[in-house]
Amino acid sequence: MAAPEPTPSTAPPREGVHTISLYVNNKPGVLVRVALVFSRRGFNIESLVVSPAARGDFSRMTVTCSGDPSTLEQIIKQLAKLVDVVHAVDHTRDNAYETEIALVKIAAELEERTQILQIAEHFNAKVTDYDQSSLMLRVYGSSEKLDALISLLRPFDLRELVRSGKILMVRGLDAT
Repeated sequence: MAAPEPTPSTAPPREGVHTISLYVNNKPGVLVRVALVFSRRGFNIESLVVSPAARGDFSRMTVTCSGDPSTLEQIIKQLAKLVDVVHAVDHTRDNAYETEIALVKIAAELEERTQILQIAEHFNAKVTDYDQSSLMLRVYGSSEKLDALISLLRPFDLRELVRSGKILMVRGLDAT
């Protein structure tokens, strides 16, 4: 049976957290210049995902950051002025599909596994590694879903956590 299609986040965005999409030339140094714009304005980058765009000479950057909304407007204007940035858009309130992936490693004795696996099943997490002393789970969905799963797993011996960072795409034919 196939896993159900993940749904976009329906929760309101966390206060002060913004998701910005950048369409950039795929050239060395672009990532550093983009990060410096955020750094100079005192914005914290919570996650940054860079991947090739549909056209190979461009890349898509998705930046999740926190800070003052009025400062964010200035950051987006500065990003748009960078030579290799084609466009920069704040998608925080847009009708967009958002998702994220996490890998979670838990040290777990046999007696704890049933409870851990029940929690994992509720969040549609998949066991990707299973041995005598640990479990590794893979889960995808909204950032809020991942936060909730991780919160429930924290009482166990959570050893490692890796999150991909948020990716998004605007629904319909509008450009992201």
